[in-house]
Amino acid sequence: MIRPRSRRLVWLSAPLAVLPALGLVPLLARSAEPPGGTPPAGIDTAGMDTSVKPGDDFFRYANGGWVRATEIPADRSAWGAFSSLREEADRRTSGLLEEAARGNAPAGSDERKAGDYYAAYLDEAAIDAKGVAPLGPLLERIAAVQDKRGLATLLGEELRADVDPLNNAVFHTDRLFGLWVSPGFDNPARNGAYLMQGGLGMPDRAYYLDDSPRMAELRSKYQAHVAAILSLAGIADAPAKAAGIVALETKIARTHATRDESEDVLKANNPWKRADFPAQAPGLDWAAYFQGAGLATQETLIVWQPGAAKGEAALVASEPLGTWKDYLAFHAVDRRAKVLPAAFRTQWFEFHERTLNGIPQAPKRWKTAVTATGDALGDAVGQLYVKKYFPPESKAQVQAMVRNIIAAFGQRIDRLDWMSAQTKVKAKEKLTTLYVGVGYPDRWVDYSGLNVARGEALGNLDRSELFEYRRRLAQLGKPREVTEWWMTPQTVNAVNLPLQNAMNFPAAILRPPFFDPAAPAAVNYGAIGAVIGHEISHSFDDQGAQFDAQGRLLDWWTPADRAHFKAAAERLVAQFDAYRPFPDLAVNGKLTLSENIADNAGVASAHDAWLLSLGGKEAPRVQGFSGTQQFFIANGQIWRSKVREAAMRRLVLTNGHAPAEYRADAVRNADAWYPAFEVKPGQTLYLAPADRVRMW
Repeated sequence: MIRPRSRRLVWLSAPLAVLPALGLVPLLARSAEPPGGTPPAGIDTAGMDTSVKPGDDFFRYANGGWVRATEIPADRSAWGAFSSLREEADRRTSGLLEEAARGNAPAGSDERKAGDYYAAYLDEAAIDAKGVAPLGPLLERIAAVQDKRGLATLLGEELRADVDPLNNAVFHTDRLFGLWVSPGFDNPARNGAYLMQGGLGMPDRAYYLDDSPRMAELRSKYQAHVAAILSLAGIADAPAKAAGIVALETKIARTHATRDESEDVLKANNPWKRADFPAQAPGLDWAAYFQGAGLATQETLIVWQPGAAKGEAALVASEPLGTWKDYLAFHAVDRRAKVLPAAFRTQWFEFHERTLNGIPQAPKRWKTAVTATGDALGDAVGQLYVKKYFPPESKAQVQAMVRNIIAAFGQRIDRLDWMSAQTKVKAKEKLTTLYVGVGYPDRWVDYSGLNVARGEALGNLDRSELFEYRRRLAQLGKPREVTEWWMTPQTVNAVNLPLQNAMNFPAAILRPPFFDPAAPAAVNYGAIGAVIGHEISHSFDDQGAQFDAQGRLLDWWTPADRAHFKAAAERLVAQFDAYRPFPDLAVNGKLTLSENIADNAGVASAHDAWLLSLGGKEAPRVQGFSGTQQFFIANGQIWRSKVREAAMRRLVLTNGHAPAEYRADAVRNADAWYPAFEVKPGQTLYLAPADRVRMW
């Protein structure tokens, strides 16, 4: 097998032009659509570089013109198909929130709450005028802790539902632990409580433990950031306390499971009785912790990373109370920095965005306000979004594509020559019971219990986080809802939910270049069709294939079928291990395996579904390309992306997705790609038929 050469799509760029602010003060009105209008339906021929042979570098062939013409906006760590569509969704959402903020909606309505939250977040003058006063009660509560029991109570009160390990591989929280409420591994009919490792202010344990000069420099800058935040908050002896906090977090990092280990759901299935926690993980007063967290009656919790639970609990006992109080004070301030005066906002950006992600310029306040409002009142915003921007015709067209892709995936299962009839029956059962949500949920979140007030940006943030936490706690022990959504309609993404055997495709991703009602079928199937196929395939990747049709963590494979699947997975791991964004850093094929399986199977099933949709007819040649070429080019163009070096390094270390340029290389494993582009032996991406990885 010929290894693809290293490709570094990493640039520092000048800012794009910024639209002038209009209208309300302090609101900043913007056009609902991005500059340049809607692109024409079909593939982006101007964005290609046809001087590059597809078999040598398919990403460049599909996107080379775009790469040359595009700069990363100064307030972004990356730019590409996903981020440009997010920009469109944010502009649209901003317009909706500006209208809601005018105060015309009935008091107490979800629309009014969303508008008030947005207005309060934008009102930097009011935030600055309050200074550090809003921090007073928080810091006083921490200062009042007198012993380790009080510390345990406060740590429990700080627990939030801010992790989601199976959806987007989110594992990071700066609280000691994180909570996830979802159907249980062994009993998916009921919602259970999952306790996750946490406690780090930097993205991953590697940032604390890697001995490279780059990581050492980041640790030094992090310690300086901690000291700066403490000093801004008026906390004495900031440098010394910062050193103690970073030393404590380094000890926490040593207890953490690695990303690879955390991806293994079999290692995560550790149900502990609440009464057994003191013996299983001594050092933390668990009774006080669970009381503070509102979990005092929860009989069982699933401990995702038991080593971290044991290690972090032991550190609560072994480390000085004063250090823990400093740690809590820092994180209490740092996670609220965006709703504190300008000096805090600037310092937060300098470390978390400029240092960690290489972003040279802070985003306009309206952009962070859109994100914050969506985090707090996502479904309230979503209802406004779909009412204006997601017509029923688009939903119906995508649903028809979903039906075709599911049918094609089922046919692929039937044709597998390595899978036994027994396993095929189980796989087909899982496929046919899959719930696919398109556009928006069947039932919206009720925000009647959330208090939102103008002029209280920090209070709104805290109340919304607590509201969401209590909403999740209320779901414990209740029957699972297969149709529950985990993404808002204005989110540009999609998700597979193995414990629900369900998928969500939000309205905001159902836009060009992913989906265009006017585009040729080949283009839509190559773009959003491959995304749909990707999410369906997650039900059958190395993680999803461990869950049955009811969402239960259960091995439904014959031993021989499982062995074949694992062997193919190892070949895909090796394929991605060979990709090097930098000479000193390779893609982690094991960490990215689930996504790579889904990318490969997604392209294959979408291609089959497109052929089904033709009904035996030949696809028309459009824009000078055959239907098959349109399909693969459209797929390559959804992965167009530029990433700053710091952000790329963070992605490779911590993200379950491979860099986008390598995701475009999934075509190497698709037989139909080779004749469509006359890919020959000796070309960089060529794989002999026996070396192409086919899992589904």
